[in-house]
Amino acid sequence: NDFARITGIPFDPVEACDVVADGEARAFDLGEVDGKAFVGIASLGFDSDANRIANEAPSWLGAGVYAYAALRALLGWRHAQFTVDLDGDVRTFSGWSVAAANSRAYGGGMLIAPHADLHDGRLDVILTEASSRLHFLRSLPTVFKGTHVRDPKVHELRGGTVRISADRPFVVYADGDPIGELPVTVTTLPS
Repeated sequence: NDFARITGIPFDPVEACDVVADGEARAFDLGEVDGKAFVGIASLGFDSDANRIANEAPSWLGAGVYAYAALRALLGWRHAQFTVDLDGDVRTFSGWSVAAANSRAYGGGMLIAPHADLHDGRLDVILTEASSRLHFLRSLPTVFKGTHVRDPKVHELRGGTVRISADRPFVVYADGDPIGELPVTVTTLPS
Protein backbone atom coordinates (compact mmCIF):
# COMPACT_ATOMS: atom_id res chain seq x y z
CA ASN A 1 0.00 0.00 0.00
CA ASP A 2 2.83 2.44 0.71
CA PHE A 3 4.38 1.84 -2.72
CA ALA A 4 0.96 2.30 -4.33
CA ARG A 5 0.41 5.47 -2.29
CA ILE A 6 3.71 7.01 -3.43
CA THR A 7 3.39 6.02 -7.09
CA GLY A 8 -0.29 6.91 -7.44
CA ILE A 9 -1.52 3.35 -8.00
CA PRO A 10 -5.14 3.11 -6.78
CA PHE A 11 -5.85 0.97 -3.72
CA ASP A 12 -8.90 -0.54 -5.39
CA PRO A 13 -7.75 -3.91 -6.83
CA VAL A 14 -9.67 -3.54 -10.11
CA GLU A 15 -8.35 -0.02 -10.69
CA ALA A 16 -4.83 -1.17 -9.76
CA CYS A 17 -5.07 -3.98 -12.33
CA ASP A 18 -6.11 -1.40 -14.94
CA VAL A 19 -2.93 0.55 -14.17
CA VAL A 20 -0.85 -2.61 -14.56
CA ALA A 21 -2.59 -3.50 -17.84
CA ASP A 22 -2.78 -0.04 -19.39
CA GLY A 23 -0.23 2.06 -17.51
CA GLU A 24 3.18 3.23 -18.61
CA ALA A 25 6.20 1.18 -17.48
CA ARG A 26 8.81 3.26 -15.63
CA ALA A 27 12.10 2.28 -14.07
CA PHE A 28 12.71 3.23 -10.43
CA ASP A 29 15.54 2.79 -7.97
CA LEU A 30 15.78 -0.08 -5.51
CA GLY A 31 17.55 -0.13 -2.19
CA GLU A 32 19.80 -3.00 -1.24
CA VAL A 33 20.74 -4.34 2.21
CA ASP A 34 23.84 -6.52 1.95
CA GLY A 35 22.80 -7.74 -1.50
CA LYS A 36 19.05 -8.13 -0.78
CA ALA A 37 16.81 -5.71 -2.68
CA PHE A 38 13.94 -3.67 -1.28
CA VAL A 39 11.62 -1.03 -2.72
CA GLY A 40 10.77 1.41 0.07
CA ILE A 41 12.55 1.83 3.39
CA ALA A 42 15.02 -0.20 5.44
CA SER A 43 14.95 0.76 9.10
CA LEU A 44 16.13 -0.40 12.49
CA GLY A 45 16.23 0.42 16.16
CA PHE A 46 12.84 1.36 17.56
CA ASP A 47 11.47 0.44 14.13
CA SER A 48 12.84 -3.11 14.56
CA ASP A 49 10.80 -3.60 17.72
CA ALA A 50 7.68 -2.00 16.21
CA ASN A 51 7.91 -4.09 13.01
CA ARG A 52 8.31 -7.31 14.97
CA ILE A 53 5.27 -6.47 17.11
CA ALA A 54 3.23 -5.47 14.02
CA ASN A 55 4.11 -8.72 12.26
CA GLU A 56 3.01 -10.73 15.32
CA ALA A 57 -0.19 -8.70 15.92
CA PRO A 58 -3.68 -10.08 15.25
CA SER A 59 -4.95 -9.38 11.72
CA TRP A 60 -8.17 -7.78 12.99
CA LEU A 61 -6.14 -4.67 13.90
CA GLY A 62 -6.02 -3.80 10.18
CA ALA A 63 -4.55 -0.38 9.41
CA GLY A 64 -4.20 0.35 13.14
CA VAL A 65 -1.52 -2.33 13.51
CA TYR A 66 1.38 0.14 13.21
CA ALA A 67 0.00 2.54 15.82
CA TYR A 68 -0.56 -0.43 18.12
CA ALA A 69 2.98 -1.70 17.47
CA ALA A 70 4.55 1.71 18.07
CA LEU A 71 2.79 2.10 21.42
CA ARG A 72 3.76 -1.42 22.52
CA ALA A 73 7.40 -0.90 21.46
CA LEU A 74 7.50 2.42 23.28
CA LEU A 75 6.80 0.75 26.63
CA GLY A 76 10.03 -1.30 26.65
CA TRP A 77 12.32 0.93 24.58
CA ARG A 78 15.75 2.07 25.74
CA HIS A 79 17.91 4.22 23.49
CA ALA A 80 20.64 2.60 21.43
CA GLN A 81 24.03 3.94 20.38
CA PHE A 82 24.17 4.00 16.55
CA THR A 83 27.12 4.53 14.24
CA VAL A 84 26.21 5.64 10.74
CA ASP A 85 28.77 6.03 7.94
CA LEU A 86 27.14 7.79 4.99
CA ASP A 87 29.57 8.01 2.08
CA GLY A 88 32.47 8.48 4.51
CA ASP A 89 30.72 10.95 6.86
CA VAL A 90 30.62 9.06 10.18
CA ARG A 91 28.13 9.99 12.91
CA THR A 92 27.60 8.31 16.26
CA PHE A 93 24.53 9.16 18.29
CA SER A 94 22.19 7.84 20.97
CA GLY A 95 18.64 7.54 19.80
CA TRP A 96 15.56 5.85 18.49
CA SER A 97 16.19 4.74 14.93
CA VAL A 98 17.92 4.88 11.58
CA ALA A 99 16.00 4.65 8.31
CA ALA A 100 17.57 4.32 4.86
CA ALA A 101 14.81 5.39 2.50
CA ASN A 102 14.45 4.86 -1.21
CA SER A 103 10.80 5.92 -0.98
CA ARG A 104 8.92 8.38 1.24
CA ALA A 105 6.40 6.24 3.13
CA TYR A 106 6.20 3.15 5.31
CA GLY A 107 4.05 1.74 8.08
CA GLY A 108 0.67 2.55 6.56
CA GLY A 109 1.37 6.07 5.32
CA MET A 110 4.02 7.44 7.65
CA LEU A 111 6.16 9.86 5.60
CA ILE A 112 9.40 9.06 7.39
CA ALA A 113 11.48 10.44 4.49
CA PRO A 114 9.25 13.12 2.95
CA HIS A 115 11.86 14.19 0.39
CA ALA A 116 12.91 10.72 -0.81
CA ASP A 117 12.63 10.13 -4.54
CA LEU A 118 12.37 6.74 -6.27
CA HIS A 119 14.31 8.16 -9.24
CA ASP A 120 17.27 10.11 -7.80
CA GLY A 121 19.74 7.24 -7.29
CA ARG A 122 20.23 8.18 -3.62
CA LEU A 123 19.03 7.18 -0.18
CA ASP A 124 17.46 9.58 2.27
CA VAL A 125 18.83 8.59 5.67
CA ILE A 126 16.76 9.65 8.66
CA LEU A 127 18.41 9.64 12.10
CA THR A 128 16.21 10.11 15.16
CA GLU A 129 18.18 11.15 18.24
CA ALA A 130 17.35 10.38 21.86
CA SER A 131 14.45 12.23 23.45
CA SER A 132 11.92 11.53 26.15
CA ARG A 133 9.11 9.06 25.52
CA LEU A 134 6.66 11.93 25.86
CA HIS A 135 8.50 13.95 23.18
CA PHE A 136 8.55 10.92 20.89
CA LEU A 137 4.86 10.20 21.47
CA ARG A 138 3.89 13.83 20.83
CA SER A 139 5.89 13.93 17.59
CA LEU A 140 4.58 10.60 16.26
CA PRO A 141 1.52 12.12 14.51
CA THR A 142 3.79 14.54 12.61
CA VAL A 143 5.39 11.59 10.79
CA PHE A 144 2.12 11.10 8.89
CA LYS A 145 2.54 14.62 7.46
CA GLY A 146 6.31 14.41 7.02
CA THR A 147 6.80 17.46 9.25
CA HIS A 148 8.77 15.54 11.90
CA VAL A 149 11.95 16.39 9.96
CA ARG A 150 11.66 19.94 11.38
CA ASP A 151 12.31 18.54 14.87
CA PRO A 152 15.93 19.22 15.95
CA LYS A 153 16.14 15.59 17.13
CA VAL A 154 15.58 14.35 13.55
CA HIS A 155 18.33 14.55 10.93
CA GLU A 156 17.69 14.13 7.22
CA LEU A 157 20.79 13.14 5.22
CA ARG A 158 21.24 12.01 1.62
CA GLY A 159 23.80 9.71 -0.01
CA GLY A 160 24.54 6.55 -1.93
CA THR A 161 25.97 4.08 0.60
CA VAL A 162 25.32 3.88 4.33
CA ARG A 163 26.94 1.50 6.81
CA ILE A 164 25.06 1.08 10.07
CA SER A 165 26.00 -0.54 13.37
CA ALA A 166 24.77 -0.24 16.95
CA ASP A 167 25.71 -1.12 20.50
CA ARG A 168 23.28 -4.06 20.47
CA PRO A 169 21.81 -6.39 17.86
CA PHE A 170 18.90 -5.24 15.71
CA VAL A 171 17.03 -6.90 12.90
CA VAL A 172 16.75 -4.58 9.91
CA TYR A 173 13.29 -4.48 8.36
CA ALA A 174 12.59 -3.36 4.81
CA ASP A 175 9.06 -2.88 3.54
CA GLY A 176 7.79 -4.56 6.72
CA ASP A 177 9.87 -7.74 6.46
CA PRO A 178 13.19 -8.74 8.05
CA ILE A 179 16.04 -8.27 5.57
CA GLY A 180 19.23 -8.40 7.65
CA GLU A 181 20.94 -7.99 11.00
CA LEU A 182 23.43 -5.35 12.10
CA PRO A 183 25.96 -4.39 10.99
CA VAL A 184 24.65 -3.74 7.46
CA THR A 185 25.52 -1.81 4.34
CA VAL A 186 22.64 -0.19 2.46
CA THR A 187 23.08 1.03 -1.11
CA THR A 188 20.99 2.08 -4.06
CA LEU A 189 20.45 0.31 -7.37
CA PRO A 190 19.54 3.19 -9.72
CA SER A 191 16.82 2.66 -12.32
